[in-house]
Amino acid sequence: MATAQTVLVVEDDDAILESIVYQLTRAGYRVLRASDGAQGLRLFQSQRPDLVILDLMLPALDGWRFTEQVRAEDPRVSVIVCSARTSEYDRVHGLELGADDYITKPFSMKELMARVNAHLRRAELHRQPAGRTCIDAGPLRIDPEQVQAYASGQSIGLTPREFEVLYALARSAGKPLPRNRLYREVWGYEMLTGDRSVDVFVRKVRQKLSRALPEHPFIQTHYGVGYRFDLVPGSDGDNPDAPIGTDADVSPTP
Repeated sequence: MATAQTVLVVEDDDAILESIVYQLTRAGYRVLRASDGAQGLRLFQSQRPDLVILDLMLPALDGWRFTEQVRAEDPRVSVIVCSARTSEYDRVHGLELGADDYITKPFSMKELMARVNAHLRRAELHRQPAGRTCIDAGPLRIDPEQVQAYASGQSIGLTPREFEVLYALARSAGKPLPRNRLYREVWGYEMLTGDRSVDVFVRKVRQKLSRALPEHPFIQTHYGVGYRFDLVPGSDGDNPDAPIGTDADVSPTP
């Protein structure tokens, strides 16, 4: 019998905490709970859960610092932020720090569970990458078995979510991939209006590719549509950092 996947819930609102724990337990997950960030971090370090559901405004250790610490220790675990902080700055900043997903309160439990299930299915896919083959683009190798990309044999340090963004783009090599389709392929559900996750993660992937292979701008912006990946990088001279359509830069600014 397969071992139940473990979810850590870090939330200081007792009613929300109990409701999330109830739904996760009912769905068959093993659940750990913490009412402050320090306790949550101790549980994370000792239990190594498969996924974390995290509030931001926490006593003892806030969600920002919790996310930074978790990412420093484990780049693979999925982190879903559930927060009453609804500004674009907060959402983008949370994703930049290392969260994989961001839900604003109040949220439906059905939506949260759909996201939890999608993230954990993706984690299983990483463990069993059957049918997914390596993609080579010049000095870059994108390897689904290792959930990593390599520049001239050296890892470029992608997180699993960043890897999935790159892999989805590379599989559509030369063809523009709309943002909503990229989101659906990587996150596993429909993108909500105003969600900037795709832009944030594409930028993070570009930054890591640029550090490893500065002469090869693989990911191009396709204006008004989304992004595309060039197997022959830099072939058309597009500006890889230009915004899509009228979208603004996603840098978090207060």
